[in-house]
Amino acid sequence: MSKEGKSIAQSMGITRTVIRPREESDIQMREDRIGKYFRKYLNKFVFVEFSEEFMNESKAGDLMRGVPIPLRKKEVKEFAGGKGVPMLVIAENMAWVMGCDPHFKYVKDYVAILLKLYNHKLYEGMLKEGRDAAERGEMDYACIHFRATLCMKFDYLHGMYSYARACRAMYLNSSNEEYVGRFKAEALDWFELLTETHPRFAQGFYYLGYAYLNMGLYAKADISWRSFLKFSKNGKDKKEIRQRLKQIEEPLRIEAGCNEVMAGRYENGLDMLEPFLSSRFNDWWPLHYYLGVAYEMTGMRPEAVNSFKRALQINGSHLETMKELLAIYEDEGDKANIKKYSEKIKMIEAAIEEDRENNMLETKREDEKLQKEEPARMEPEIIEVDDEKADEEETAGDDKAAKAASNKTKNEAADKKRRVKRLGE
Repeated sequence: MSKEGKSIAQSMGITRTVIRPREESDIQMREDRIGKYFRKYLNKFVFVEFSEEFMNESKAGDLMRGVPIPLRKKEVKEFAGGKGVPMLVIAENMAWVMGCDPHFKYVKDYVAILLKLYNHKLYEGMLKEGRDAAERGEMDYACIHFRATLCMKFDYLHGMYSYARACRAMYLNSSNEEYVGRFKAEALDWFELLTETHPRFAQGFYYLGYAYLNMGLYAKADISWRSFLKFSKNGKDKKEIRQRLKQIEEPLRIEAGCNEVMAGRYENGLDMLEPFLSSRFNDWWPLHYYLGVAYEMTGMRPEAVNSFKRALQINGSHLETMKELLAIYEDEGDKANIKKYSEKIKMIEAAIEEDRENNMLETKREDEKLQKEEPARMEPEIIEVDDEKADEEETAGDDKAAKAASNKTKNEAADKKRRVKRLGE
């Protein structure tokens, strides 16, 4: 401890406010949201066992006993014919199996064997294989290898970062609703895990901020980006993020006002939200919805009705606003409006349910197609890494997130073109 009562890490500005249990952070133990899209590749393998002769000659022999070896079908003849299959080929096959299904029964055995034979150099090699695949646009291949590195070392910084980036690239290049939802959730979770596990790694906060921004979580984006500015030494990216922070200043205050309303501090919420009625956010329907709630809860019913109706002018299918108006009219005994909004609510709910069922059928068809077909080549979402210091990695501006920021804040600046950078060591 230092004289001020701080640890060395704390004095360097490193804090870890969240440490998740192993079952939530270890890819072998945690829920696998996206594994079903990779298990199709397991059909390429058959499983055999090492011979006694081979095990006796290997320094990992005892670890190999009773463990099935994954071989591609073309390799089986070589294996059975006595020519043998190089151990590096078997190691690559094991990596594929681990990456396809980290919950596979023999993953722990594969990890033990590979660490005995190759130590940490193997998962560094897996990482390079994944990055090379991403450079070619083969994102399934890349993602599988990044997952394999995390089977070897669950808190491996570059494995976590590359995996989160790969998941992000994959959902940005898909229109399948379920696929996008699963990969988006996986990317967000791993960016969060990355910043929790390696709290001085600046680029984790860079992308985590954009992930929060795309969800409309301005306060979390603000916190993440300020952490990025604290740890990053990349002048270009820091300039970009300072601009993003300026763009979300007003949405951040609106979000804080909405949070006050949700917390039941209605007067505070009104004080924070009402000034935005004369701003460019006057056509943002959530502003009027939360003002309506605050007005109603503070006894200002006419203002509440006007706010709810304004919200519906902007977003005519917002159910919660309709239900708020219906509750007011039921309280007042206004039969005409009770009938009007009851029928609107039923109509909207029926349309939503119909759309949901149609989307589920379409998503199911597309999902089955994704699970059966080989992945299409695609433009990779790429990172550029400084060889000397991992936390000084340079990354391109995020076109999609920048566009989201522009839309959210009504910024009229033109969207930047996405910059694709080389994936390097």
